[in-house]
Amino acid sequence: MSKRKKTVAILGSTGSVGRQSLKVIERFPDLFTIYGLTCYRNVDLLALQVKEHNPKLAVVADHHFLPKLKSQAQGTEVLSGMEGILELVSRPEVDLVINALVGSVGALPTIRAVENGKDVALANKESLVMAGEIIMPLAGRRRAKIIPVDSEHSAIHQCLRAGRKGEIKRIILTASGGPFWKNPGHLREGITKEEALTHPTWRMGEKITIDSATLMNKGLEVIEAHWLFSLPPSQIQVLIHPQSVVHSLVEFIDGSVIAQLAPPDMEIPIQYALSLPQRFPRVKPGLDLVQLGNLNFYPPPKKGFPCLNLAYKALEEGGTMPAVLNGANEVAVEAFLEGKIELPDIAKIVEGVMDLHQPSLHPDWEGIWEAHKWAQKEGRLIIEERAKG
Repeated sequence: MSKRKKTVAILGSTGSVGRQSLKVIERFPDLFTIYGLTCYRNVDLLALQVKEHNPKLAVVADHHFLPKLKSQAQGTEVLSGMEGILELVSRPEVDLVINALVGSVGALPTIRAVENGKDVALANKESLVMAGEIIMPLAGRRRAKIIPVDSEHSAIHQCLRAGRKGEIKRIILTASGGPFWKNPGHLREGITKEEALTHPTWRMGEKITIDSATLMNKGLEVIEAHWLFSLPPSQIQVLIHPQSVVHSLVEFIDGSVIAQLAPPDMEIPIQYALSLPQRFPRVKPGLDLVQLGNLNFYPPPKKGFPCLNLAYKALEEGGTMPAVLNGANEVAVEAFLEGKIELPDIAKIVEGVMDLHQPSLHPDWEGIWEAHKWAQKEGRLIIEERAKG
């Protein structure tokens, strides 16, 4: 193991992935030091993290909470807003940025970190969904690594160490299927927020849990995988795997299939992203294959989950269309969580917005962000019309 400490900034340190990242880092105090932490509004928890880890910089995204954070994190430099986040990822002292932000707000910090030559442990899938065409070539030019933290993409990354790119036949992303996959008829009107948030395997934030229930999350991961691994949609397959133990697989041209298995625990891909090119020991128990018993795989239901197909369509059309898919989905999920629409309406709203959009090919970041905001505006208009009617 390297004797030089790696300096880490965690974006979204008060969220699920951020908190687990801190747990992993705490196990290796001789290898890592925390330079900066950020939150959206949870300044009470951020202040506790600052007290425990003594970072140089703390950032609260919501400007209104800056005075409160200043009062609770005395002795630490405190900033706010997107400006503060971009300042953090630009600091020369930072070696690695863990981007655990939720949603489209995570894309620009990824771009800025890569521009400054930082390695990025990426848990914010929207970065590549929206701007993969910008980020991946930029990372190559700046010699910055994009290391996936999503369990599925981390699994693919590990499996690909068994062969060369030209030897890949396909990659297979596994999905838990969420709470409704066994009976697509259950994806119906009348589903409550509580039912949709009852994930059978993982414990995640509300947005990603709803995306899992509609399979949009897996669709976004297909787009992300396209950019991470430079593969066309035809070589990216999705299978339902309810046990969430096989995190993904790679099939090679000789018929060999390499799979990565692990308990459904996000600390494993986080630790892998931090330890590369080595592996660090795990303190928790590993898999008990005898107790586990059967591993099952199923094709995604052909009916009832249109979000997955919409994501493939957005990827095929390219340009700004994935950003439009993501923007429309964000406002639709928000509307469902607020009780304004039914769960099946999410896909209908996303499809409606996509139908209105003529994608611009090879956009810059400004064009991507403009398309994203346009999609959110159009999505809200459709939601308002549905409420009236």
